[in-house]
Amino acid sequence: MTSSAQATATHRRAVTKAASLTAVGGILFGYDTGVIGGVLPNISDDFTLDTPFLQGTVVSILLVGAAVGALVAGRVADTLGRRRAIIATSLVFVVGLLLSIVAPAFWVLLLSRFLIGVGVGSASFVVPVYIGEIAPPERRGALVSLNQLSVTMGILVSQLVAYFLAGSGDWRISVGLALLPAVVLGLGMIREPESPAWLVRQGRDEDARAVLRTLRDSEEAITEEIDDIRGTATEEEKGQQRSLLAPKLRPALMLGVTLAIVQQITGVNTVIYFAPTVLENAGLGPQAALLALLVVGLTNVVMTIVAIKVIDRVGRRALLIWGMSGMVLGLAGLAVAFLFDIAGAGAIATTVVLAFYVGSFAVSLGPVVWLLISEIFPLAVRGRASSVATMANWVANFVVAVSYLSIISAIGETATFGVYAVITVLSLVYVVKAVPETKNRSLADIERELSPAS
Repeated sequence: MTSSAQATATHRRAVTKAASLTAVGGILFGYDTGVIGGVLPNISDDFTLDTPFLQGTVVSILLVGAAVGALVAGRVADTLGRRRAIIATSLVFVVGLLLSIVAPAFWVLLLSRFLIGVGVGSASFVVPVYIGEIAPPERRGALVSLNQLSVTMGILVSQLVAYFLAGSGDWRISVGLALLPAVVLGLGMIREPESPAWLVRQGRDEDARAVLRTLRDSEEAITEEIDDIRGTATEEEKGQQRSLLAPKLRPALMLGVTLAIVQQITGVNTVIYFAPTVLENAGLGPQAALLALLVVGLTNVVMTIVAIKVIDRVGRRALLIWGMSGMVLGLAGLAVAFLFDIAGAGAIATTVVLAFYVGSFAVSLGPVVWLLISEIFPLAVRGRASSVATMANWVANFVVAVSYLSIISAIGETATFGVYAVITVLSLVYVVKAVPETKNRSLADIERELSPAS
């Protein structure tokens, strides 16, 4: 191997290592949102939660915390840096998880779930932003999507824990397992570099150059990247972009917020939070429903890996269009499966169609939305703008979560999944009209396209 090839391999490993470590935040995101479904019955027994409202509060308080965490962490990431924001996020996770493990009273449990939610909300935006800023354009899609793969793996692990520990009754062990990745994330990020884009934004060009020498192949490429970043943030533009309502930001902000909401209102978290209920309603017993849920979770992981493999070749738009088309078919199939449930065959059909729907999401809206949110915002306000889009995602998540069971009760499964199918069709029309292709383009180039001339 030539010295040039060795240098390239070294730089690729450095980028991959930083992205992979940061993506541990995705594992926390997925595990902490997914584990509650399996442990809620045991928590209900411990704290005598004998009403749906109290049980729903345990689930939904995390989503409220996530919305708060996403909003607050945006300013932290822009002011103190992406790396420090991730370290702070890991500390919030640790505090929240420790409180959950020892919670002597219901209000302490709610406080711990809120704090875990703050960590989840922060991780869900700052991890993709950090990875997007350290990754070279030709690898950015795959590397940012590592975060979504980590989310799906965290969800799958939570489902495995629910399946194997369901009979133990000790929910504190299940919740406490998330402490390991929380500590790994915090300690690991101490040794990782700061985002070079953030350093340039602070006027620390030489520090950015030193970081980029560990991540890029040539001085020429490093100088070009620094000049490109600096060129999108002249003093005049900085003054205009500091406001999230500035005209130059509106197209990107509208796109990011809309995509964040679309990711949720197409119904995916009804699967994450309520799939056991859906499968039991389709005719499976409780243990069989958990086993079927593992099949769905494994499909989620596998199709996310597929997305990572192809996203930088196929492009963001194509994955969104084809994947969302598959989601429409999956939702329509779920509606039909519940409509024509014949002698238990509906349970098998529902599991298959549910896996198809989740797989279609995993190759499209799952990774691509977070990737686009990390790509489309101007550097001057990238943290805050990304956090606003992420907050919109969590608010939409909360609305879907708290309304799903009520909608099912009012109109039934067939009509509910039919409504989600119609929403997905309308969302697909928006994607076709509004989403630009960003593959193989620098963040500065994307910023120029989405920022109209003053």
